[in-house]
Amino acid sequence: MRYINKNDIISILSYSGQMMEVIGIMCLLPIVFEFISLEFNVMGYVIAGLISFTFGILFDKGFSKYRKRMRLKHAMIVSAFIWMWASIIGGVALCLVTNLDYLSCVFENMSALTGTGITMFRNVESLPLSVLFFRSFEQWIGGLGVIILVIGVMTRPGTATAKLYQSEAREERLEPSIKSTLKKTFHIYLIYTVGGIILYLIAGMPLFDSINASFTSISTGGMSIKNANMGFYHNDWIYLITIILMILGATSFTAHYRIIKTRGMSLIKDLQFQIMLIIVAIGFILITTIYHFIPIETLFTVVSAITTTGASVEPDKIFNAWPIFPLIVIMTFMLIGGSSGSTVGSIKLLRVIMFFKGVYKHLKEIMSPEGRVMVIKISNHIIPTKAVTESGTYITLFMVFVLIGWALFCAFGYDPFKSLFGIVSLQGNNGLELGIINFDLHWFLKIVSIFHMWIGRLEIFPVLVLLKTCFEVLKI
Repeated sequence: MRYINKNDIISILSYSGQMMEVIGIMCLLPIVFEFISLEFNVMGYVIAGLISFTFGILFDKGFSKYRKRMRLKHAMIVSAFIWMWASIIGGVALCLVTNLDYLSCVFENMSALTGTGITMFRNVESLPLSVLFFRSFEQWIGGLGVIILVIGVMTRPGTATAKLYQSEAREERLEPSIKSTLKKTFHIYLIYTVGGIILYLIAGMPLFDSINASFTSISTGGMSIKNANMGFYHNDWIYLITIILMILGATSFTAHYRIIKTRGMSLIKDLQFQIMLIIVAIGFILITTIYHFIPIETLFTVVSAITTTGASVEPDKIFNAWPIFPLIVIMTFMLIGGSSGSTVGSIKLLRVIMFFKGVYKHLKEIMSPEGRVMVIKISNHIIPTKAVTESGTYITLFMVFVLIGWALFCAFGYDPFKSLFGIVSLQGNNGLELGIINFDLHWFLKIVSIFHMWIGRLEIFPVLVLLKTCFEVLKI
């Protein structure tokens, strides 16, 4: 039985065309910094932008009158395709501007867009300002979601908008309509971004650095314009500002939206926010008590892990030399991630909460009198059994892909623990790693890494639907 026909393909290409046009325009934004810095690498961005915009026009205008009403499967395919397309086109721009090999440039863009933050550049401080801004801007866009940002500029909201919103693994609405929800989400995001820039300036950071740092911190991306990441500044105030921004970025936008109406109680009473702070406190106390690491640096690393930011203040050599136990703690936090409905990657706290609630419910059912009905509640809301089952399914699938990636890294001779840490970081879109994921990585493992970042950001299912579609198309 075929699940995708030619009419479906035409609809997918038409909807994708609209996204490709916007991506083409976004590629031109770094040109501003080309003129400011007098570096004149304009053509790389222009060529990449024209390629995306041209294909977008062809698909959008050529197929618009034939496209069908968007269904969830269409939205998932469009979402998965556009994230990869944005990385491919961004790779074209970086390759032309920096002369880095194309595969590494695609890796760099996927790492930026997904908020992973691992870089292929050996010396980021030697890069043109436009490239540094482009990477940070991609992280900022990726924090909200490429599709969500594009929806925000689509002129006609409706069913297609709702399906695309859902395809990026987002369910929560701040307003009854998706369009209004996106506007509110964007306003919150923009306020925190501008606030971060101002705070960084007050702390003594240069303007360009402040813009990039705020972009990558609030988006929980962590990609830095300095080789030493945030450790370059040796400034505790900058570390504290970054910690605050990472936590804000890892908190549900719903809680942020209700802050004013509830006078801050929405944040304090948010279960995911509470558990995230508890996890941070436990990790911080555990590591500093046992190993006596520098408190501010330990706190920064713990927050960076649970928020899947991947920013760091310690030199790579020092972090790589940490004892195994604190690294296991950090890796566990990387797996968990922050709140659903935020900018974070990985499994996310809500799924973890539902999973353990489901396990506890099962235990109570075994021990209780036969026929007793058990319900699962989170913040006084009854959670359907289906939602609990889906959480368990996703966690299982997530770990299966981690296992596959881990096995592939081990097959190429990499240290088993470092390989596991690295693949968790890649698929969780974190960025903390132990020195094996860099420019010297084998080309096949770069492709594996790109795939894991991709499925991690889109929460696996849209990518699987796209791959299933590709197999069906080959049979048409």
